[in-house]
Amino acid sequence: MHLTTEKKKELFRKYGKSEADTGSVEGQIAIFTERINHLTRHLLANKKDYNTQRALLKLVGKRRKLLDYLKQKDIERYREIIKSLKIRK
Repeated sequence: MHLTTEKKKELFRKYGKSEADTGSVEGQIAIFTERINHLTRHLLANKKDYNTQRALLKLVGKRRKLLDYLKQKDIERYREIIKSLKIRK
């Protein structure tokens, strides 16, 4: 996996409450977004890697569920994370 411990801590520090708070919705969305971007770049070079394609679709679904949850709970936090990660609906 391409995400190192330092990179994960940095993402949780930037988007979550702290680097130790790994359960925050914003932190999890940031991790999923980083992995989705990595897998997308991988699939551009390896078009027939169907296992990775399936994993990418599952990650997108997980991120979508977390975003829907956040939108339902706190619309301002949802808008902020969408803007900061440059995710489009």
